[in-house]
Amino acid sequence: MKVYLVGAGPGDPGLLTLKARDILEKADVVVYDALVNTRIVDYAKESAERIYVGKIAGNHALPQDKINELLIDKAREGLGRIVVRLKGGDPYIFGRGGEEAQALLAAGIPFEEIPGITSAIAAPAYAGIPLTHRDMVSQVTIITGHEKEEKENSAIHWDALAKGGGTLVFVMGMHTLPKIAEKLMANGLPGTTPAAVIYRGTTAEQKSVTADLAHIASSASKAKLTNPSVIVVGHVASLSHDLNWFAQKPLFGQRIVVTRAREQASGLVSLLHEAGASVLECPTIRTDPMESYARIDSAIGERALYQWILFTSANGVRYFFERVHAAGLDSRAFGTNRFACIGPGTVDALSAHGIRCDCLPERFIAEALVEALLVSTPQNERGRVLIPRAEVARDILPKALTEHGFTVDVVPCYKTVADGAHSEAVREGLRNKTISCITFTSTSTVKNFLRFVPKEEIMAQDVKLAAIGPITAKAIREAGLTCAIEASEYTIPALVASLIAALTK
Repeated sequence: MKVYLVGAGPGDPGLLTLKARDILEKADVVVYDALVNTRIVDYAKESAERIYVGKIAGNHALPQDKINELLIDKAREGLGRIVVRLKGGDPYIFGRGGEEAQALLAAGIPFEEIPGITSAIAAPAYAGIPLTHRDMVSQVTIITGHEKEEKENSAIHWDALAKGGGTLVFVMGMHTLPKIAEKLMANGLPGTTPAAVIYRGTTAEQKSVTADLAHIASSASKAKLTNPSVIVVGHVASLSHDLNWFAQKPLFGQRIVVTRAREQASGLVSLLHEAGASVLECPTIRTDPMESYARIDSAIGERALYQWILFTSANGVRYFFERVHAAGLDSRAFGTNRFACIGPGTVDALSAHGIRCDCLPERFIAEALVEALLVSTPQNERGRVLIPRAEVARDILPKALTEHGFTVDVVPCYKTVADGAHSEAVREGLRNKTISCITFTSTSTVKNFLRFVPKEEIMAQDVKLAAIGPITAKAIREAGLTCAIEASEYTIPALVASLIAALTK
């Protein structure tokens, strides 16, 4: 048994260390805080127990002494058990990691601390503020914005801070910002000293204000900035205007809903994050295994009968090859078959199994795949076609191929199920007018989304609907809604490019 005190970083999942990710993937239990990005928690294996113990000022899901007890109890539940205590930023920088380490030591529980990037460094960097600069300052002091309430005397030496000449960084000090400014000025720091406040630094919700020390509290209040925020006082704060690279990203400040199934959404989510967007994941579909695999197993056993094997999604590839492997086979079993895919994502999924796609249409829709297959296969050579796919799907592809002389076997290898688990967050975002755009990547995402979010609520807000291609756009229009954005081609990168073009005009 062992407990790892792991720093999750300041919010951007890309700032998680490799060591932290590796330990998360092995964890049996993950105990995490309010400021930990849920995408980081998702690195844990599916069977891992996830326990939320978030602490926000004035609202503790679990008091610190109870968290200490929880870590000890979970570690003692089994030999070889790995418990991860996942904390925002760095566990030892104002994160109470030291207290948790002492509690584990006293209980005889082995532990290890894995540092994380603290918001005290990362938030200013994302706001264009280098904490040191050869021409300005060569020292940094990090200070808590709120000391332990029961302390009789402050441990902060205000006179030394005011006269030290370095950059001052206060963490979680929004409630005491007026007092911080007052104390610094009372001890000799000029009111004209540049200062900045960065709210939720490194995330797409990041906001920042700059002002001189005398006015930073009122400026932050006017901007309605609260915790979690980082306060920077010093001449380097004046560089924010010129070096604020993060806010220059094309989708910065845009909140975009992704309705794609969670197991397929990572590519779209990553590209949107890279463009600076805030992403609200609302998967309207989940894929479930079949009750029986008899039909697909039989088709795999009779694979030599098929001239073509057609995949219409990466999910089809995934579930098909799960059954291939279950039969003790691999890609070498398909030496006589030819493979066709409907889009580049499906091609990539097939390539991961060591198989090259023989037919990919120029347009990534079923109708175009039919045309490509007709060109690739002369009339007198059209044989059997296997289409492993979802239990319920459009019939255009098998119907058209049958009409052109192919013998088609459509064999379901997985089920798609409507999922509205995250729809309330979208409805709240619509009510609060915080959502810029809702993306759809298939007709089923449109239909399922509207099962959980009434179209009247969408129409009442200034929110744009985006489609990955013409079929999905048609489904949006047939539902009585306006499709404002349509990808130039049926790919995730093209959808993101179309979003950038439309939302940054």
